[in-house]
Amino acid sequence: MLDRTALRDTWQVAVASRALIWVVAIVAVLRFGLEPKITPPHEVVLGSWTPQLLVAPAVPWDAGHYVAIAQHGYDTPMRAAFFPLYPLLVRGVGAVIGSEVWAGVVLALGALFAALYLLHRLVALELGPRYPRAALLVTALFPTAFFFSAIYTESLFLALTVGAFYFARRERWALAALCGALAAATRNTGVLLLVPLALMPRARRRDFAWLAAIPAGLIAVLAYWAHRGNWKAPFDAQRFWDRSFSPLGGLLHGSWDAVVSFGQLVAGPAHHVLTTPTPAQNGILSVPTTLATVNLTDFAFVAFAVVGCVGAARRLPLAYPAYGAVGIAAAVSAPTKFEPLMSMPRYAAVLFPAQMWLAAWSVDRGRLNLTLTVCAALLALLTAEFAGWRWVA
Repeated sequence: MLDRTALRDTWQVAVASRALIWVVAIVAVLRFGLEPKITPPHEVVLGSWTPQLLVAPAVPWDAGHYVAIAQHGYDTPMRAAFFPLYPLLVRGVGAVIGSEVWAGVVLALGALFAALYLLHRLVALELGPRYPRAALLVTALFPTAFFFSAIYTESLFLALTVGAFYFARRERWALAALCGALAAATRNTGVLLLVPLALMPRARRRDFAWLAAIPAGLIAVLAYWAHRGNWKAPFDAQRFWDRSFSPLGGLLHGSWDAVVSFGQLVAGPAHHVLTTPTPAQNGILSVPTTLATVNLTDFAFVAFAVVGCVGAARRLPLAYPAYGAVGIAAAVSAPTKFEPLMSMPRYAAVLFPAQMWLAAWSVDRGRLNLTLTVCAALLALLTAEFAGWRWVA
């Protein structure tokens, strides 16, 4: 049965947070325009100014790849890095409404609503009735929460991972396993749900067997690529993005780069390493960004994730910090040469145990308004950058 309080809070938080993002994005594009060296891929170009402005916060960067996969399938080896569930859903909804771009937005928003509703129910179970609304606000106003309404996998992945926890907590293991399998078909890291779900209590020992279904999503993806001739294609494609597997290598190099970057900023502009290439959009474009700022931003989100994981260990059952720990470990073990902690600001947004801890910490100390003000200000700033195709995460 649906919870009316959860529905009300979810609706209010989702609408208010998305309104902030859309207003900021539109104003930023009108005021500052797009990054001059960017040419958006044709897959996300709607053909006229007004609709293009309306999708400004949804279509930059990887959105073009997801829409291209929905329209053309995996037509280039580099796109094998993007797992298929989300673009497959975009293709289906796009066939109904006539636009894969708008389908991506609709799916992202719908998944965000589901994620917030399930998070409300989960927080109420674990922490009590004082905290669910605060957890929704912290999550929806997280500094990189604009990804939850972009044509990215963030909102779908969040809905499925929170759903896996919620259904496991309610002893509905078949649904928990289904959410886990779908999460693994959305991102390869979805298979990591095996760790926290294995740590959750269960009334019947045989329910443990349901966990075997979680890798099915990843296995299905690899079987598809095996049928096409190379089951390792999703992993081989990482070389197009200059990623390589190095256990915790991103954390080590990223921490050092953050220290160097801080020194550069303190020393002044004359001593900066000014630019670094960012990932190529469709393999052909490269946008210069301030290396010191990027490194420090990435490190700040790693630091938050680690602090949030430690906080979750003090406040929540073991499964929650365990999920945070394996999520962080995976994120920092696939560094790039030019940005060791690339995408960490985006990955941190879906590590919901950290947001649960932050919400509880803020409520208990009477600092929720301050927390939300800081989050909303950073969200507005990063949304403006993202909508203008300036590199964020």
